[in-house]
Amino acid sequence: MAALRIGTCSWKYDSWRGLVYSAADKNNYLREYAQVYDTVEIDQWFWSLFGNDNVVLPRPEVVQDYAASVGDNFRFSIKVPNSITLTHFYNKGKGNALQPNPHFLSTAIFDRFIHSLQPLHSKIGVLICQFEYLNRQKMASPALFLDSLRNFFQNVTAPFPIAIETRNPNYLNQQYFEFLNENGLYHCFVEGYYMPPVFEVFRKFGDYLRDLTVIRLMGPDRQGIEAKSQKRWDRILEPQDAALEALAQMIDELMHKNLRIFINVNNHFEGSAPLTIRRIRALLENRR
Repeated sequence: MAALRIGTCSWKYDSWRGLVYSAADKNNYLREYAQVYDTVEIDQWFWSLFGNDNVVLPRPEVVQDYAASVGDNFRFSIKVPNSITLTHFYNKGKGNALQPNPHFLSTAIFDRFIHSLQPLHSKIGVLICQFEYLNRQKMASPALFLDSLRNFFQNVTAPFPIAIETRNPNYLNQQYFEFLNENGLYHCFVEGYYMPPVFEVFRKFGDYLRDLTVIRLMGPDRQGIEAKSQKRWDRILEPQDAALEALAQMIDELMHKNLRIFINVNNHFEGSAPLTIRRIRALLENRR
């Protein structure tokens, strides 16, 4: 059955007081957030890879706190740790040689990660496997990428839907979407990061979508909007009117296909994720 959840990428912003939060000082932001929205993306556990022998997974007390802060109808989108999805360590200098990540697509770490989320299991809507842009030094071909994913997902079990986010535009083809369907996986659309507009991708491959999809609105210029915002995320700074109009039409069509839809909005998209969500909801209401 079709269902639409629209939330933000993280929730820990003091400048959302007056938009989302009413407290004059810091309180349990997530608990208050969950009174306004029914979904949020957890990005913090993505940052997990700090060396060959240093992989950091969610702390039990934090997982338990998040589970206790939201109601039964709330659903989290959770990014899988980058210790699993990075082919190589981040290169800190242009002349430095690439260092392979020995944990890339590690089934053991994935199993530990799933176990660490146990208190949240009933409130997880989707896991997102985010892969960075992969040049040929990191991944020889799209076919090798799919083969690697196939081997990984044949050897792990997760009680939640899993969406794949690629930052390689050339990976988005018929073979990729057929692969997702054959392996019970879902596509995560990305608006920004040099990816083609999500509506264009949907126009080409929308017929392949089944059951669920994720749309992440990330924005075209992260550094530029950070400089303009000065870390105050309470204003629309770079309106994306055309993109939002196209998104509203895309949502209508996805709902008609009876998909479950998660839309995760980043402050970097327009300057204030809560205000962008208001704009999306207004556009959807006008279409009705």
